[in-house]
Amino acid sequence: MSDLRVAVLGVGVMGADHVARLSTRIAGVKVAVVNDFIDARAEEVAAGVPGCRVVSDPLEAIVDPEVDAVVLATPGPTHDKQLLACLEHRKPVMCEKPLTTDVDSALEVVRREAELGVRLIQVGFMRRFDPEYAQLKGLLDAGEFGRPLVLHCVHRNAAVPPSFDSTMIVKDSLVHEVDVTRFLFDEEIASIHILRPAPSPGAPEGVQDPQIAIMTTPTGKHVDVELFVTTGVGYEVRTELVGEHGSAFIGLDVGLIRKGVPGTWGGAIAPDFRARFGLAYDIEFQRWVAAVRRGADSGNYTDGPTAWDGYAAAAVCAAGVESLTSGRRVDVTMVERASIKGA
Repeated sequence: MSDLRVAVLGVGVMGADHVARLSTRIAGVKVAVVNDFIDARAEEVAAGVPGCRVVSDPLEAIVDPEVDAVVLATPGPTHDKQLLACLEHRKPVMCEKPLTTDVDSALEVVRREAELGVRLIQVGFMRRFDPEYAQLKGLLDAGEFGRPLVLHCVHRNAAVPPSFDSTMIVKDSLVHEVDVTRFLFDEEIASIHILRPAPSPGAPEGVQDPQIAIMTTPTGKHVDVELFVTTGVGYEVRTELVGEHGSAFIGLDVGLIRKGVPGTWGGAIAPDFRARFGLAYDIEFQRWVAAVRRGADSGNYTDGPTAWDGYAAAAVCAAGVESLTSGRRVDVTMVERASIKGA
């Protein structure tokens, strides 16, 4: 079978990383087209990939006859229009989170895909592909911990861009723990409460950092998440599961531990998300490429989080932003999945 021809829309930090990944580490695929709202950036990235072209209009890149599938790494506000174009032209698409930037448009995407009767959209929640999360999920499904009860999570960044505000801590950072919770527990999130500790002196003025998120599921499982995105230290993501018959801890970065003078010991902390989850991204994209290549036979061009997962995450984060503003616990409002045939 010939290589899958992919268009990568948006080649900033994330998109350029995906171009390099698809071009050098993923089998059965080639980057045929790149697009970015900064043409010079697109030209620079394309120049490093043999046979790659720049198409300046993202919608033209989607419909290009030499493009079989699409990777969306564009800004979130552009996603709904681009996703609907992919659906209209039946182009499988890997969409980096968020699916869209509001609940209504995310639900519309879910409904439009369901009407087609074919699954074309995969959402880039890469933690599901991380070996440690996958191992934890396997142990849970095998009943190793009995009934899972509590999930403790930590999500820390050394720094974030100047444009990062308090709501983005919910929508861009917490969103991953939202998906992890749904992935591990196989149920939706019923409520969320965002607590506001004293802000760190190192946080930008007006930004509520850190935040504590408390989430509950319909069956009473408890999830708490410490979100601290301006630590100045490194990128730390940890998860502890507590069940009736035991517990498990992942994300400890237990690599080389060094001891030295004067009586110090320690190791290294990942500098950013690419270092921590690089292998997860590789696994995610290899499995996506394989799914797209066999999709014509199955009607399913995905192997991972779906448009519904993107919608569910958007609904929880919308409730989280409301809680951040009001200071109160907020119930998550979602339509019933069964009400959308094929979702």
